[in-house]
Amino acid sequence: MMLGNETELLNTRTKLRELQERYEALRIDLSEDPRVRRLTMMSLRRLINQLTEEITRFESHLHQV
Repeated sequence: MMLGNETELLNTRTKLRELQERYEALRIDLSEDPRVRRLTMMSLRRLINQLTEEITRFESHLHQV
């Protein structure tokens, strides 16, 4: 997926921040089932990496134009 405009960039940055906050909260909260917690953290990390890559691609494309 490629971000198409500044609005999508802002929305993606907001979502990225929320995912990072959730990841950090889960990292600290040890009350969850360890297996579920680990799998959730893996999923969140994958999404965080994907959104970071999309933002980087969009910003790099802006600088090329």
